[in-house]
Parts: sequence; C-alpha cells; structure tokens
Amino acid sequence: MTQPKRPRGRPKSQFSESSAGTMQALDRALGVLTAVAREEGVNLSDLSLSLGIPTATTHRILTTLQQRDFVRFDEERQDWTIGIEAYRTGVAYLKRTNLADAGRPVMRRLMEQTGETANLAVPDGAEVVFIGQVETQNPIRAFFPPGSRTPMHASGTGKAILAALPEERLLALLKGAGLKGFTDKTHVTPRALFDDLAQTRARGWSFDRNERYDGMSCIGAAIFNDRGEPCAGVSISGPSSRFADMQIAEFGRAVAQAAAQITHLVAGRS
Repeated sequence: MTQPKRPRGRPKSQFSESSAGTMQALDRALGVLTAVAREEGVNLSDLSLSLGIPTATTHRILTTLQQRDFVRFDEERQDWTIGIEAYRTGVAYLKRTNLADAGRPVMRRLMEQTGETANLAVPDGAEVVFIGQVETQNPIRAFFPPGSRTPMHASGTGKAILAALPEERLLALLKGAGLKGFTDKTHVTPRALFDDLAQTRARGWSFDRNERYDGMSCIGAAIFNDRGEPCAGVSISGPSSRFADMQIAEFGRAVAQAAAQITHLVAGRS
C-alpha cells in the first residue's frame, strides 16, 4: 500500500504557480515592488516573510529591480525603499490620464476659495490613493504625501466615490474590505455608512468630521471619466474647528463645482 506523501518545504506562497496569462517570476517581482512601495523602508527578512517568498529569491528580485532603479538599498539602515524609476513610471501614468495636470489649477482655486488644503485622490480597491495636493497657507493644515492611502469608508474623498458606484460594486468592495474603526466617529456598520452615502448622493458632496483622524474634517466630491464612472475625487481638508456648521454647505458646493470642472477637463463631461 502506498503511503501518502507528506507536505515538504516552506508554507505556500501567496503567489500562485504559473497559469494562463501569468508569468510567475514577473508576478513575484511586481509583488515585491508593490510591497516595498507600501513601506518607508523594509529589510530583506521581513519582506521575504510577509510575501512567503524564500529569502534568496527575494534578494535576487530586489537586486534585479535595483539595477533598473526601481528600488534602492540603504547601506546604513540595511533596508530597501522605492527607487526613482518607480516614481517615473507613476508620473507617466499621471501624464497619460492628465488628471493631476488638469486638476492642479482647479485645486488651487478651490484652496484659495475655501482657505483649506485641496486634495486629489484615485481609488485603488477599497482605498483611495492621494496623487496631488495644494496646501493652504494656514500654519495648521492637513498634509497627505503623494502615495498616501486611506480606506474609502473613513475618507471624504472615498465616501464621495463610494456614493457614485453602482450598488453591486459598492457591496463587493465593502464585503471584501470590512469597516474598520479609526475613531468613535468612523462608520463601522453598513447601516450608518449607507445612510451617509445616501445623503452624499442627494447633495453631491460628502462630509467627514473626525472619522479618520480626531480633530480633522474633509469634504469631497467624485470626478468622472468619459464613461460616467467615478475615477477620482477632489476634496478639502483641515482642522474641524475651521469647518463651522454654517460653512459646510458653502464648502460642499465649492468642492462639487471643482469636481465638475475637473470632470469636464479630463472627460469632456459636465
């Protein structure tokens, strides 16, 4: 009688074996690059462990990416960070969409009109990624470096995008990501979030007061592509003390107008 074979080797990696349309080596390399991009600095062993890839393989991938300047190695800190070529690739994407270039003058006017920092973000799964910002001159202000991420349900920009999605897409995103709480104001139940999104749809802009960070508020509106799909969002953010109740509707109209202007510039829609 043949004995069943016992499993051997390392735990199964999150990267699947080669399949139709997928090259495993490339898939692994892109996974490593993405993981490095999410960190300010990561060492080899932690990166290898988090991805489930052998250390030697991870190192070969990193050195290959380093040769192309997609990552860099800090000899002093002994960790890996994103490289200049990855930045250039990202910039090429932004140029292709023309979103950041089109949005900047509109965001500057929005900042001058409201006195608050204006932000531009794009959706990525159940998160938004900030790709542009025009800062207010106020000494106390919001700051989101390019590449910063935040969950949609706890973001003014994110809620504006969620409110514009078809119901099936909205439910699929939330089911996969969940509703993590960050403050006592974060929507952590579907009912609370859906009520908020209904208000957002009705007025054309979202409002986040202390939902991601205590003491910070944000008002956002969705930007649409040429197919009428939400592809980005513009927002203003700053200390909650400067978002007085009597100003919220005025700020909301200004943000919604800015979103409509950017939509017209990038998609020819109004």
